[in-house]
Amino acid sequence: MSNEVQIIGDGCAAFSFAARANEITQNVTLIKPSNAPKQKDHVWGFWSDPMLSSAQKIAKSTWEKWAIITDKDSVVLESKTKPYNAFKRSDWINHCRSLAEGSNVKIIDESDWNKSTGANLFDTRPPVVPSGCILQHFHGIEISTTEEKFDPNMAILMDFRVDQSKGLHFIYLLPYSKTEALIESTLFSPNLVEKQYYLDTIKSYLSKNYQIDQYKTTHEENGVIPLGKLALHDPDIPGLGTNGGATRPASGYTFLFIQRQIDAAIKSANSGRGLRFKNPHKRIDMWMDSIFLTVLKHWPEYGARIFLGMGKALNGEQFAKFLSGDAGWWIRLKVIFAMPKWPFIKALTKNILPTRKATNPVVA
Repeated sequence: MSNEVQIIGDGCAAFSFAARANEITQNVTLIKPSNAPKQKDHVWGFWSDPMLSSAQKIAKSTWEKWAIITDKDSVVLESKTKPYNAFKRSDWINHCRSLAEGSNVKIIDESDWNKSTGANLFDTRPPVVPSGCILQHFHGIEISTTEEKFDPNMAILMDFRVDQSKGLHFIYLLPYSKTEALIESTLFSPNLVEKQYYLDTIKSYLSKNYQIDQYKTTHEENGVIPLGKLALHDPDIPGLGTNGGATRPASGYTFLFIQRQIDAAIKSANSGRGLRFKNPHKRIDMWMDSIFLTVLKHWPEYGARIFLGMGKALNGEQFAKFLSGDAGWWIRLKVIFAMPKWPFIKALTKNILPTRKATNPVVA
């Protein structure tokens, strides 16, 4: 086994691994891709988990309540043991960078990379996204208001009271205080939309539901997360993070699964089985997610009903466990029985009996 581990990339997965370099015997080097876009700051959310204690310490805000809202109904979930947290990407990267530097991790540019060292090489660059793949795409703004409009004790996980003509569409709202919040317009669809569409949605939503017509934008962020089974960035280099299958196919939730993937790899290396980054998801969860994505692709009008039904079927702790990949069969069955039957039966048929002219390798 080589005494050198090299990681291509300088994002969440690369730095999360580098932060734990002192736990393995090999030397670690991060390679910054020369053609990578400039890293932008984002707000990342997660439910509390023993593995995420470091992230919880730098969380910007924490909520023990979160809501799912539709035109016709709503549900509020609550958990004191698994609250929802949010923190800045830059805070996590800086935290990891400090730990990595303390463990003598090298960070070099790709132009200075010696490719012939025989090191254990892993790749965190984005995976290949096939045509027709369902995308989770969003644009968000952090705002401040002069009047107290927000309830800082409850996050809005999904509010579907927005235009649904371009795909499954909802508002994600994290209130930091009574006058400060992050508001994101998020869609699940194969096609992206213009930036102004997101901004107009946010403006209309704030005016209609919070009577906010004047606000100061303090930060903007956007992103695109491909959902489903994705091909490696380079088929000759093992992946890590999203490029190693860490993203939960049906939700885009990634941060916790990256940490689990890294933890399992370190344990494998220290037990003499070598450093291997495996898909951190259970097979049953991957299968359930594939059925769900088929429903979203062909019948997105059921999306709001699906998420509301799941929220009503579970308590807060169960909901967090399900999305965090910690659900047992009882929780899974509660979710299954809460779903609208007809679209899922049709989706199941599509997945078991694919058509001859299937054009999308990710979702039937």
